[in-house]
Amino acid sequence: MTDAAPQPSARKSTDRAPAVVLEGVQKWFGDFHVLRDISLTVKEGEKIVICGPSGSGKSTLIRCLNGLETHDDGRIVVDGTELTRDLRTLETIRSEVGMVFQSFNLFPHLSVLDNLTLAPQWVRGVKRAEAERAAMALLERVRIADQAQKFPGQLSGGQQQRVAIARALAMNPRIMLFDEPTSALDPEMVKEVLDVMIALAKQGMTMLVVTHEMGFARAVADRVIFMDRGEIVEQGPPQAMFEAPKHERTRAFLSQILGH
Repeated sequence: MTDAAPQPSARKSTDRAPAVVLEGVQKWFGDFHVLRDISLTVKEGEKIVICGPSGSGKSTLIRCLNGLETHDDGRIVVDGTELTRDLRTLETIRSEVGMVFQSFNLFPHLSVLDNLTLAPQWVRGVKRAEAERAAMALLERVRIADQAQKFPGQLSGGQQQRVAIARALAMNPRIMLFDEPTSALDPEMVKEVLDVMIALAKQGMTMLVVTHEMGFARAVADRVIFMDRGEIVEQGPPQAMFEAPKHERTRAFLSQILGH
């Protein structure tokens, strides 16, 4: 995208095409009904924060969006492609969706630079020199270019997570999924990762973020979704959700998280 191109965040919400559509999505793990009739539409450029107690289904929900978990019923459409068990549709969706995990999932035997260049070369057919130039630009973007030749084990947790974000961005995704990206970090490392995510949000990326970092939600979220027992209990703009939640389950959860 050139500098002159309009950013998704600059367009009116009514003009944006749906980036993600879920209709009546159901998911079981054995007898455990982990997702119960989930319906949700996410507009292009929208920033969604998903929160809820442990076991509420929030991580399963975003893992279903790129086929890491298979849904048992309902429809999931990502960037115009319906997610099915056909490997071709799965590959199409994964080419447009980047995901950042709680546990980094970097290749420990590869340098930071090689972690970023591997997928563009093998999946997109990008030449090595071009992949390395793009990777260094991304490492600059997440403020870690000086660590390019190190291995993941030589980095702090916050640095590793920034590498993981850069690696996801190396595939030029249209949508980014984050599954509790700061929960495994020491408190002093959380801010450096959230700062990268805030910058990414400001650049117009469509984002779905599972997190309990409510300061991040206040700063960037268009909507906060509260899940419990496999259901979307309540959703709305951050200010409305934090100051006047309508459902008792939401109020109880947020009182614990926000400390009031």
